[in-house]
Amino acid sequence: MTKYLFITGGVCSSLGKGIAASSLGCLLECRGYKICIMKMDPYINIDPGTMSPYQHGEVYVTDDGAETDLDLGNYERFTSQSLSRLNSVTTGQIYSKVIEKERRGDYLGRTVQVIPHITNEIKSRIRLIDKNNNPDIVIVEIGGTVGDIEGIPFLEAIRQFRLETGKENSLYVHVTLIPVVGAAEEPKTKPTQHSVSKLREIGISPDILLCRTKDELTNEMRSKIALFCDVEERAVIAARDIKKTIYEVPLILGAGKLDDIILEKFGIQKRKINLKHWEKIVTQLTSEKETVKIAVAGKYTELHDAYKSIYEALVHGGIENEVKVDIIKIKVDNVEDEKHLREAYEGIHGILVPGGFGERGIEGKILTVKHARTKNIPFFGICLGMQCMVIEFARNVLGFTDANSTEFDIETEYPVISLMEEQDGVANLGGTMRLGSQPAILTLKSKLRDAYNSEKINERHRHRYEFTNKYRKIMEENGLVIAATSPDGQLVEAVEYKSHPWGVGVQFHPEFKSKPVKAHELFNAFIKNSLDFKRKKEKEAKHTERSGAIVQQT
Repeated sequence: MTKYLFITGGVCSSLGKGIAASSLGCLLECRGYKICIMKMDPYINIDPGTMSPYQHGEVYVTDDGAETDLDLGNYERFTSQSLSRLNSVTTGQIYSKVIEKERRGDYLGRTVQVIPHITNEIKSRIRLIDKNNNPDIVIVEIGGTVGDIEGIPFLEAIRQFRLETGKENSLYVHVTLIPVVGAAEEPKTKPTQHSVSKLREIGISPDILLCRTKDELTNEMRSKIALFCDVEERAVIAARDIKKTIYEVPLILGAGKLDDIILEKFGIQKRKINLKHWEKIVTQLTSEKETVKIAVAGKYTELHDAYKSIYEALVHGGIENEVKVDIIKIKVDNVEDEKHLREAYEGIHGILVPGGFGERGIEGKILTVKHARTKNIPFFGICLGMQCMVIEFARNVLGFTDANSTEFDIETEYPVISLMEEQDGVANLGGTMRLGSQPAILTLKSKLRDAYNSEKINERHRHRYEFTNKYRKIMEENGLVIAATSPDGQLVEAVEYKSHPWGVGVQFHPEFKSKPVKAHELFNAFIKNSLDFKRKKEKEAKHTERSGAIVQQT
């Protein structure tokens, strides 16, 4: 029978439940078990697709086009999982489904209530994951913090779930915080005790506690927590703060015997674990090595989670090329002229312009693209970043000074980027874009084809606007290569500069398919070319220095 592992969080938000779930999935996969991870978010939105990054961080897109929580990105990066819309559940989805059933008459005139109808629907989504994937273990992360009113139906549902499946088939893992207080930096266990007490009021007694802590737990602290929270002492595990990279977490939790305890409580035979590839990744990331500086020029750079997958994919490219990637965050709102450009991109070895929506910061992005193109700095444009490439090329190479996207200027004389035909007249913003995995054909002898070493690819999309086809011919004639198209040739999927070391723009989101065990091909190529650019500049600087010394001697 399938086993179920429920992960909850207490004390405060942002404790790393998603990383804990991902790391546990990693550990179990490294033992050869088939796992499936899902996220249940208590917010009433159907999905995070219409939320601001300031509210929710990035929106992660799955192959089947679901707009989901960024934790699903962690699930995929830490494991071999390829997730779908079934792996992401929200209060909005649950209530929408129950109301749909009520309108259809499925409840036969009964009063529809939170218990049992909402909780039954939540449980049915967990069972659906089991039915569709047939895993050994299902890991369910419950979003939010214990005590939040909107999370109560989910907690009640998983309480009932254990009653139905039996204690031997369901486990509760609770993630809490051990804060350090005062000048003496004394760790306090009381918040953890209160959090567990709140959970037990609902009827859930955790089997394992993951305690976020700066340092290792003392035996006295572990014993105290175990006593007051009614948890085995060995099941009070320190989830220590990481030193350099989140990819340390599976090793930290593994050292705490988390997976051993879970398998024992489930009554599952412990298979031998193989973490060699994971240990190699952490060793590479924590050892001293050559550094390459990559600028990410976006409008949400003050919020790390807004470009979470991009930052991680850059790190993966560094792993592949055995270099450290130093990410420099550039807020494009502050890039206004040549002076700002020189200051912002001094000493940078590669520039990436990510996706986004809305007019704010667009001119800063376009100036950034021009700087990369004219200075021959390796450039990578993703989604809106590619569209900015096209707009900049039209303005400064073709001389179409008014060129723009109709997203920003509906009256532009040169709409080089325009609304997709099927998007015209769409009223609802949620879930109506071009979403999910789409095929593309790569142009022969293009940088894109070289990077992928393949003729056909499938990549994930999230956008409404496209390259306007009537400008394709004139742009190609003047040095902008159409590097990829849809199979029917109607949609431009990627462009690149003909006369540039590495200037590539893609309409899709390759960052969503990058993993630490295998960097995405384009991020691998981007970091490689940025490294080549750095070494070339260093060589030129040394040559100039030697030449100057010879002149002085003469």
